[in-house]
Amino acid sequence: QAPSNGFPAKSYINTPANMEELTSILENTGVTKTPCDTAKPHPRYSDHKTKKGFGSQEERRRRFLQLQKTRRVDFVNFARKLADNDTSPSGPSDGGEAEEDDEDQDEDEEKMDCVEKKMKKLPRQYKDQLMMSEWLVEVPDDFESNYYMVVCPVGKRNLVVASNALTRVYTKSGYRVRKFPSNLPGGNRSAGGTCTVLDTIYHEPSRTYYVLDVMCWNGPFYECETEFRFFWLQNKMSENIEVQQYSKRNPYKFVPLSAALCTKENMTNELALSRCFDVDGVLFYHKLAHYLFGSTPLVGWLKPYMMPDILGVPVPEQLLKDKPMMTDSTTDPQTTGGMEVEVNSESSTAAE
Repeated sequence: QAPSNGFPAKSYINTPANMEELTSILENTGVTKTPCDTAKPHPRYSDHKTKKGFGSQEERRRRFLQLQKTRRVDFVNFARKLADNDTSPSGPSDGGEAEEDDEDQDEDEEKMDCVEKKMKKLPRQYKDQLMMSEWLVEVPDDFESNYYMVVCPVGKRNLVVASNALTRVYTKSGYRVRKFPSNLPGGNRSAGGTCTVLDTIYHEPSRTYYVLDVMCWNGPFYECETEFRFFWLQNKMSENIEVQQYSKRNPYKFVPLSAALCTKENMTNELALSRCFDVDGVLFYHKLAHYLFGSTPLVGWLKPYMMPDILGVPVPEQLLKDKPMMTDSTTDPQTTGGMEVEVNSESSTAAE
């Protein structure tokens, strides 16, 4: 008999004993410490040297693509556990999440200090559930035919889980920051469906969750290729237009970000479009990549001002405002063109 959330009780793939074991398997197949960490300055714009022992970025891309073919994980069971809020060996529990609802934002600083202390002590059960990017350092030969670009707004990267008639939002560090009803499948009592899991960027001025990727929509899509996930996301969002509109049952909008193949014409046109948000940067997804947890060379990241130098793509003047100042200095000409570049080392919320 199927459980109340609609997922099958059993799967044809052997299931690990608990979520810790499952997460360990996923980390071993998808998460590595890479030399192109977006938390550090881009190697081309700083004195930061690429670490040895990792191989070239292109070699690692080929390795990741090969590795995902042999990965065997019970994602049906994994999605069911996310839907049931069961991310610990001891079973379902809501006590390990730190909540910071909108109503609490106007409270005094003393109470906020207490909340912050509580957050530090609680276990982060939804940590590391998002696929993160690397700096795009080596442009692949098949870039125009096998990569999609997604222009990203300035905002906060969030995991959204809608199930059991409630929608919960988690930071990439695993803290729950918000819960509310939504018209996503599983998001409220009348929405229908079983579960939705989305990779989003929250744009606070417009109370909008811009959707980067879909991991579950009444069923898991972790092992589907980027091309299919993006198609499914756009299709389902257009069929369920109510999720893109404010209402009592949908107090926040969910808007899918558009994707385009990385031809120079497409990139030029996408960057020239007028948008209702400030552009943070651009993500580049390999069309065959599965959804992995942690950073992967199959997703690249660039700030707009980097695109003329690295991709040879013209960028509108308004997107060059964050270009760092350059001063004459002697540095590695292969990384900075003989110029010392002052780059803010704080990485983007979309890239992280």
